[in-house]
Amino acid sequence: MGDEKVKEEALQILGLFQILPRLVVFDLDYTLWPFYCECRSKNEKPSLYPHAKGILYALKDKGIDVAIASRSPTPDIAKAFLKKMDFQSMFVAQEIFSSWCHKTEHFQRIHRRTGVPFNSMLFFDDEDRNIDAVSNMGVTSILVGNGVNLGALRLGLTNFARDSVSPGRNKGK
Repeated sequence: MGDEKVKEEALQILGLFQILPRLVVFDLDYTLWPFYCECRSKNEKPSLYPHAKGILYALKDKGIDVAIASRSPTPDIAKAFLKKMDFQSMFVAQEIFSSWCHKTEHFQRIHRRTGVPFNSMLFFDDEDRNIDAVSNMGVTSILVGNGVNLGALRLGLTNFARDSVSPGRNKGK
């Protein structure tokens, strides 16, 4: 499925929901792309998971901001890859740094930078520990097994809508 087709399908999925997040936050490694940055060279040409680009453009078209929260020990490589894909200007916040705090510090910084409350955010990551920690902050968080895709987007939006009308946060697995 090409990027444009994925974007159209993602826009259809977004159109099914009356309550949408103000900000969608993505991890990088094994969420947007199928590798660890620290195992790659800045000179390489990076690739995304098949649905990632279409989903990012659909969110932007719908007026939903996007951000990055990555615990990469090689932020220079991650930023170089985002620049090569011409994505760096797409994100309202890029918190890419090594940390032992399971992304809670990343989300504090994203909140300070954007002013978006945690309960208005949706987060995709491939690690349970990050999902658990960020869910406890009030962010609707979705564990992805094989990168972000249309199914994960639908699950995330479904859980976000449910969490927005009922108290308490639940993580999607």
